[in-house]
Amino acid sequence: MTDPVIVGMDASASSLEAVVVAAREAQLRGAPLRIVHAFGHSPGHLTTGAPPWNPADHGLEPMARGALAQAEERVHAVAPGIEITRSVVAGEALEVLEIESRSASLAVVGSRGLSGFAGLLLGSTAVHLAAHGRCPLMVVRGRPDPTGAVVLAVDGSDAGDAAVEFAFAEAALRKAPLVAVHVWNTWSERAYEGPGDPLNAMVVEADRLREAEQHLLDETVTAWQKVFPQVAVERRLVRSRIRPALIDASRGAQLVVAGARGRGGFTGLLLGSVSQALLHHAHCPVTVVRGKR
Repeated sequence: MTDPVIVGMDASASSLEAVVVAAREAQLRGAPLRIVHAFGHSPGHLTTGAPPWNPADHGLEPMARGALAQAEERVHAVAPGIEITRSVVAGEALEVLEIESRSASLAVVGSRGLSGFAGLLLGSTAVHLAAHGRCPLMVVRGRPDPTGAVVLAVDGSDAGDAAVEFAFAEAALRKAPLVAVHVWNTWSERAYEGPGDPLNAMVVEADRLREAEQHLLDETVTAWQKVFPQVAVERRLVRSRIRPALIDASRGAQLVVAGARGRGGFTGLLLGSVSQALLHHAHCPVTVVRGKR
């Protein structure tokens, strides 16, 4: 059986939109949908000697179940026939979703929320979940074009291979074209975008670097085109600063896919600055995919 698509919801407009998106993703995959509502305190954050925190004691469980029923109505309207399960959990949203992600094919959250999901992108929840979750994370944001392409941020890293595979599979499921974007500049070999080179290294000659970056893009895309021959692919090599170029590429797209940490990232950081910039500023939903290792 296919692992479920999970979605975090709290009855906010953003989370209800995420439920609709998650339902469509589950339908595309032939997977069940699991709607997760988390609120209150996790056991690890209770004061010593305090009784166990129970949502029923605060009258919150009926409210949560009412919100879940509303979410299910949305699901039945957009994806009739898919299997739905509910999960109402007392605990912090980050911890709950991280645990749920261990047995999921995809996690979906909205860009803003209430209760346990409050300030999702204003705080660290989405960033932490993208870095530490056990499955790809989709953050629903912006105004996607349902007829637009799936945009893939190609970075040439080993960790980025999982993102490439996910983007091709997603484009195939959606019957959408794929735009593989590789952004480079004269600092690309060191992934540095500042005003000067702090390491005092020599700038690589531009034409030679452009040729190398085109080869990287071609090599990345060609291998997966053989696996997904039904996906129409546009290869786009862009000389620019990386973050603004990818954010601009998200205009008119239905989804952007990026790896959690790309080439040149600092060892030990599980989520790179490019992925974080997309989570905050892209014009359409963003999926961050961690490396398989």
